[in-house]
Amino acid sequence: MKTGVIRHYDSAKKFGFIRSDDGDDYFFHGGSLSPKMKRIAGLLREGFRVKFDTDFDMKGDKAVNVQPE
Repeated sequence: MKTGVIRHYDSAKKFGFIRSDDGDDYFFHGGSLSPKMKRIAGLLREGFRVKFDTDFDMKGDKAVNVQPE
């Protein structure tokens, strides 16, 4: 599991980006949030620490199973 910080989150559109601790950026969709994160999604701000798994689709790497660190 990787760790990082929320770089951007659009609560209206329910998507964002995470900057991993190794410097890579990952897109995530609101549907990729863990149940606990979905409950606090309105509190997500730049710099919020998270851990996540990664997956790959046609658009590239993405974060899945995003949860608080």
